[in-house]
Amino acid sequence: MSVISPIDTDAFPGRGGSTTAPRPEGQPDGRGPDHEWVESSGPEVVPARAPGLELLGELPGSGYRQPPGLVRRADGQTCQLTRLLYLILETTDGRRTYAQIAAELTRRTSRLVSADNVRMLAEVKLRPLGLLRSADGSSPIAPRSNPLLALRFRFVVSNPRVTRRITAPFAVLFRPLVVAIILAAFLASAGWVLFDKGLASATYQAFDEPGLLLLVFAITVVSAGFHEFGHAAACRYGGATPGTMGVGLYLVWPAFYTNVDDSYRLGRAGRIRVDLGGLYFNAIVAVAMFALWAATRWDALLLVIAAQVLQMLRQLAPFVRFDGYHILADLTGVPDLYARIKPTLLGLLPTRWGSAESKVLKPWARVVVTIWVLTVVPLLLISLVLIVTALPRVAATAWRSLQHQAVLLGVNWADGDAARIGVGLLSILAISLPLLGTAYLLIRLVRQTVRSAWRATAGRRKHRMAAFAAGGALIAALVWAWWPDGTKYQPIQPHERGAVADAVPIASRQDTAPRVDRPLQVGQRRTVTTVWPSTAPPPVEDQKRLALVMVPRHTAPSDSGTSAPAWVFPFNPPAAPGAGDNQALAVNTEDGSTLYDVAFALVWATDDTIDNSNAAYALASCQDCQTVAVAFQVVLVVGPADVVVPENISAAVNYSCQDCLTYALASQLVVTLPGELSDDTKARLTALWEQIEEFGQNLQALTPQQIQAQLESYKAQILAIISADPAASPAPSQTPATVAPESSPAMTPTPNPTGTASATPLPTNSPTMPPTPAAPASPDGTPMQGTTPPDPTAEVTSPAPTTEPTSSAAPEQPPTP
Repeated sequence: MSVISPIDTDAFPGRGGSTTAPRPEGQPDGRGPDHEWVESSGPEVVPARAPGLELLGELPGSGYRQPPGLVRRADGQTCQLTRLLYLILETTDGRRTYAQIAAELTRRTSRLVSADNVRMLAEVKLRPLGLLRSADGSSPIAPRSNPLLALRFRFVVSNPRVTRRITAPFAVLFRPLVVAIILAAFLASAGWVLFDKGLASATYQAFDEPGLLLLVFAITVVSAGFHEFGHAAACRYGGATPGTMGVGLYLVWPAFYTNVDDSYRLGRAGRIRVDLGGLYFNAIVAVAMFALWAATRWDALLLVIAAQVLQMLRQLAPFVRFDGYHILADLTGVPDLYARIKPTLLGLLPTRWGSAESKVLKPWARVVVTIWVLTVVPLLLISLVLIVTALPRVAATAWRSLQHQAVLLGVNWADGDAARIGVGLLSILAISLPLLGTAYLLIRLVRQTVRSAWRATAGRRKHRMAAFAAGGALIAALVWAWWPDGTKYQPIQPHERGAVADAVPIASRQDTAPRVDRPLQVGQRRTVTTVWPSTAPPPVEDQKRLALVMVPRHTAPSDSGTSAPAWVFPFNPPAAPGAGDNQALAVNTEDGSTLYDVAFALVWATDDTIDNSNAAYALASCQDCQTVAVAFQVVLVVGPADVVVPENISAAVNYSCQDCLTYALASQLVVTLPGELSDDTKARLTALWEQIEEFGQNLQALTPQQIQAQLESYKAQILAIISADPAASPAPSQTPATVAPESSPAMTPTPNPTGTASATPLPTNSPTMPPTPAAPASPDGTPMQGTTPPDPTAEVTSPAPTTEPTSSAAPEQPPTP
C-alpha cells in the first residue's frame, strides 16, 4: 500500500481559517481577556520557519473552491493550510519582521494586513502546528496526526536516498508501450488461468508438496513488497521523489508501505499513476509467474497469479487506506477523505446548510465525498459490531486451530519434516496475527473514544454525565455479547452459514426448526419444487405428468399438520419401518432451511429371530440448507434367540444441492440376555431412557460430533446398568452375547458450486466431521462388510456382557438428473 501521511487540517477549517488550531496545554495565546491581541514589549521578533519545513505549493486539481497550500514538516507530517497562512509561511524567510511580512501580504492579496494580524496568525495557527521555529530558536515539538485507521508499528527498511536509488531502474516500466504490452499479457494469462485452466491442480500440488506451498507463500510475500516498488517507481517517473519504504501493521495484518508524500507536487494524472503503480507491478508479477510456469510446468505457481488478482481487488477497496482510497482522494482532489466525515455529516443538518464549512468543496466534489461518507460510515459501524459480536467464537475457533496446529507441529518435528514444520509455523502465525490485531484495534478504539469524550465534556457536567451513561450502556452491551452461555464460545463449525445475521447473538438462539406450512387438503392445489429430466419436456396444463410426493411418517396431516415435501430424488423412497424397526427420515427440499429428524427406540425382543432395523436417511435437494437425521435404537433380547441379524443403516444424499450440508447418524445397541432383568434394573433403564428421549428433543444446537459422542456415552451407561444385574450373568446352558454395532454416520459435504447433482463419497478422515468408522473384525479375524451380523454363537469368556461392534454405512447414490 502506498502511504501518504494523513494531512493535518486544523489550519484549514474553511473560508478565512477561522478556527483556532490546538494549543499546547498551559501555553498563553497572547490575547487579553477581551480576546484582543496584546502588543508585547521588547525588540521586534523575526519569525523563522521550522527546520526541515518544505513548501509543496497548492494542490493541483483540488476539489476545494479555494485550493489549499500543502507543507511538509521534517517528521513527514503534511499540513493543509489556507492561502493566507501559506503565504505567511512563504514570506517568512528568517529576515523579515512581522511588519515587513504584513506589507508583502498586503501587496500580494490586495487586502490590508497588519503586523498584529500576522503575529496573531503565526502564534495561534502556525506555531502550534510546528511550522515555525520556537521563540528561543529551538525546533518546535508538535504532535503528529494519529488517526485510528493508520499504519502502526512502522519499521523503516530503506531511507529516501536508498529508495530513490533502487527504484530508479523500474521507472522505465511506465513508458506507454511497455505498459500496453504488460497489461495485454496480464489479461491474457490471468484470464486463461482463471477461466480455462483452473486452479484445482495447482491447489492439489501445493498442498501435496509442502515445499511448493512454502515457495508460493514466499513469492506472494515478496510480491507484496514489489507492489511498493510500483508506487515508488511511478513517483520517480512523474518527477517526484519517493520517501522511506518499510513494513508496519495495518488493521490486523502486516503491510509494506512506501511514503509518496512528494506526489502532491504532481497533477491529478500523475498522482493517480502513483496510486495505480502498485497494482501495475502486481500484474508484472503475474506475467512473470506465468512465464515461469511455462518453463517449469509447476502448477502450484499458478496460485501466485490468483493471489495477485485477489490482492489487486482488495487494494481497490476505497473504504480503508488502500490504493482505492487514494485513487478516490486524488480523483476528487480532497487529500484526506476521513477528515471530511464530521463536516459532511454536520453539513447534512438543516441548520448547517448555509454554513461556510459546507461550501468549502466544489459542488461535484461535495457530492462524491458525501456519497463516500454515507457509504463508509455505516460499513465501518456494521463491521465494528460484527467484530465485537463474533469475537468470542472467532477466539474459540482460533484456539482450537492453534491446538490442532501444535499437535501437527509436534508430529512433524518428531519426523524431522522441515517443509511441514515451516507450513505449521506459518499457519500458527496466520491464526494468531488477526486475533492480536483485532484486540489491539479494539483497545485503541476504546482509549481514543474515552479520551475524546473526556476532553469534549470538560467543564460541562451534564454532557459528562450523558457520556458516562452512554459508556455504561456500551459496557452492558459488551457483557451481554461476551457473557459465556454455552454457545457463544463454541468454535465455528464447517456446516454453518456464516451470514451477517448469524453473528448477532440473538440470532444464534432462535429456533432453527423449519417453517411449518398448513397441511394439504383433498382438492387443494399447491406449488412444489421438483426436478425433471433434461431430455423430457416439462409438464404443461394440458399435458400433466405424475410426480411422487412422499409423506414422512411423523408429518402426516392428521398428526402434525406439516405439508409433505415433493419426492424429487431419482430412486425410490425408503420403505416404511416395520414392527420393532426404527427409522429417522429427513427429506429437505426448501432452500435456506434447517431440517432435523430424530428417532429413538428401546425394543424388548423375545422372538427366535432378531432382525430389527435401525436406519437414518438424510436426503437433500435444496440450496444453502442443512439436513440431519439421527436414529438411535437399543434392542434387548430376552432369552435364547436362534438368529440375530440386526441392521444398522445410514445414508446421506445430496441431489442438485448447492451449499448444503447433509448428515445421517445411525447408532444401534443389541444385547442378548439369559433372562428377565430385575425390577430395579428396569427402573434404572427407564429413568435413563427418559434422559435419552429428552436429549433427542434438544440436540439441534449440538454438532454431529457431540451427538455421536453422547450416544456412545448412553450405550456405555446402558451396558453398565445391565452388567450390574445378576440376571445378566450367563446360565450354564446359555451363551449370552452383546451385539453393539458401531455408530454409522453418513455425511455429505458441500457439493460443487455449479449446481449439478452430486453425491460425494463418504470421507475416510476429516478433522471437522466424524469419519465413517471402518468395518471391525469378526470373531474369526476377517473384516465384516455391510450389515453382516456377528456370529450369535460366539463364545464369551467374561460373565459380563461384551460388545462386538459392527458398522454399517449405506453409500451415497450417484444420481444423474
